[in-house]
Amino acid sequence: MRKKLEVLGMVCPFPLLEAQEAMKELNSGDELVIDFDCTQATESIPRWAAEEGHTVTNFEQIDDATWTISIQKK
Repeated sequence: MRKKLEVLGMVCPFPLLEAQEAMKELNSGDELVIDFDCTQATESIPRWAAEEGHTVTNFEQIDDATWTISIQKK
């Protein structure tokens, strides 16, 4: 399963908090795709994923201030 999470316009730490909540609803192996535009989240979201043992499968900058990251639940 793949879940899309749009947190554009949210200031940190809300993109990370939303991602943590969304991940709780997923099963192991499911993927969470997060679109965000908070610069701090470029560090906080991958760090949280690594700490939790999840796998970042994609992480790219879409434009000047927008990123997308895909995280597979452990």
